[in-house]
Amino acid sequence: MSSLHRRHLAVSPDWLALYYKNPLEITHGEGRHVWDADGRRYLDFFGGILTTMTAHALPEVTKAVSEQAGRIIHSSTLYLNRPMVELAERIATLSGIPDARVFFTTSGTEANDTALLLATTYRRSNQILAMRNSYHGRSFSAVSITGNRAWSPTNLSPLQTLYVHGGVRTRGPYAHLGDAEFIAACVADLEDLLGHTREPAALIAEPIQGVGGFTSPPDGLYAAFRRVLDRHGILWISDEVQTGWGRSGEHFWGWQAHGESGPPDILTFAKGIGNGMSIGGVVARADVMNCLDANSISTFGGSPVTMAAGLANLSYLLEHDLQGNARRIGGLLIERLRAIGAASECVREVRGRGLMIGIELVKPGTDEANPEAAAAVLEAAGEGGLLIGKGGGHNTSVLRIAPPLSLTIPEAEEGAEILAEALRSVD
Repeated sequence: MSSLHRRHLAVSPDWLALYYKNPLEITHGEGRHVWDADGRRYLDFFGGILTTMTAHALPEVTKAVSEQAGRIIHSSTLYLNRPMVELAERIATLSGIPDARVFFTTSGTEANDTALLLATTYRRSNQILAMRNSYHGRSFSAVSITGNRAWSPTNLSPLQTLYVHGGVRTRGPYAHLGDAEFIAACVADLEDLLGHTREPAALIAEPIQGVGGFTSPPDGLYAAFRRVLDRHGILWISDEVQTGWGRSGEHFWGWQAHGESGPPDILTFAKGIGNGMSIGGVVARADVMNCLDANSISTFGGSPVTMAAGLANLSYLLEHDLQGNARRIGGLLIERLRAIGAASECVREVRGRGLMIGIELVKPGTDEANPEAAAAVLEAAGEGGLLIGKGGGHNTSVLRIAPPLSLTIPEAEEGAEILAEALRSVD
């Protein structure tokens, strides 16, 4: 055990998880690679939990941060802030929400907290619909709408949460149905649920469930839900903390795979927009955003330095068509991983879109989750020079792959080879 690891254990909570038997101290990065304190280089396929969206040490972002820090680092939302207004204008336009208003926070958790505050105030209801297998953050209200036992440490809650079917396509009571029948069954379940309860404030959903193992419903499910929700006046919150900014390749926002009934009422974002800087936020149409009747500010949300980073990062993303790169390179990578998975007795499914890919592991010859294999593959991949993540529903048995969106073909091939070797080590 390293001396830093011992110091970490002496001052940190027991529940503050670390990856790897010998946890890594990451000292610096460049492009799609990072280095540890021993000077070893790793190909990064997890991007600080989907946060290093464009590249490590991206010169455009580093320059913007440095220049802004040299002028002023902090002022708070009590003063006009040009970078904040400029980034809000761009995000409002990109969101697809009409007459959009934007409020910046410091994290996705805080963004989802704000969305819940808006929805419950607007609707005068503390009842929330959430998806099974979901994850929305670590605050008291966010864990109370999280449908994943591994990340919900308490059932005490300020909200009454009702969980809906549909976030996981290949498991559960409707897994055997075709896509159209699956959607119809989930809609019928939602209709039945609403017949037994008081009117909820909102449905919150990740278009692709992140911590849940990169699971998603068939395209159009949330559009079908929206038609039901609209009849009841229930708001739709799309949690885009992990799916936003083009990571899925096919769409800029995850909700657009379900857009036939229009955009969400509220959209939350974070992670990738700051490329490592702490940015979160909420977009909502004006009547929803303006429903609060008391003062509110954010001391650190929308800080000049983080906004400068977000502007530079978003510009780079759009100017270099990283959404298109995610679609092209992600498509090649997922097919390569499916071929590798077909040769492994542990791999149940390789799924995902763009550069958001999950590999679900099971015990050979069964459909039973295999968290031990997932942990072993993560460890073996790290030893081979590749950083990945893990997650999953009933048990943590899904390998999560989400590299920076500037990933190249040679890097995708290199990562796939390391993963193939890691999977062979547990077969």
